[in-house]
Amino acid sequence: MIEVTIDSVRVSLMSQHRVVVLKEVDGERYLPIWIGPFEADAITIQLQGIEVARPMTHDLLMRIITTLEAQVLRVLINELHSETFFATIVVDAAGEIVEIDARPSDAIALAVRARVPIFIAEAVMDHAAILPETDTQLPEPDEARRKKDKTAKDEEGLDIFREFVEGLDMESFGD
Repeated sequence: MIEVTIDSVRVSLMSQHRVVVLKEVDGERYLPIWIGPFEADAITIQLQGIEVARPMTHDLLMRIITTLEAQVLRVLINELHSETFFATIVVDAAGEIVEIDARPSDAIALAVRARVPIFIAEAVMDHAAILPETDTQLPEPDEARRKKDKTAKDEEGLDIFREFVEGLDMESFGD
């Protein structure tokens, strides 16, 4: 397992999707994981120390865990299948180690609240990590790529229509 820290939470200017960027503690690799806007906000709010009037979902989950006298030990991002990451939250519940399946975004949001380490499986890091000097732009999810391709095709069609309209002789049309 490779320990990582949260480097940043970013918003793609092209697609408005959120991405959490994890950085290897003892290395140079980064692991971008696309996440939802609510999870991105939950992570960012906690990292920035912002107080909220009412508990958010991940705050509630932490309160439940501590009320039950359990303790989050660590978070593992341990699998990658079909471009989907999988995570495990490791909890000590009355001396019994319990592994709970979770989305990485929820596991990370919980890890920042519990102040516990985040680990990535070596196979996941080897497959999906990027180096900053070789990859300057994060890959976009398939849906965002399709939308961008559709937008480019729509723009091409509009350009043809604009040329057609500009080529019209408006004086030849009657009142």
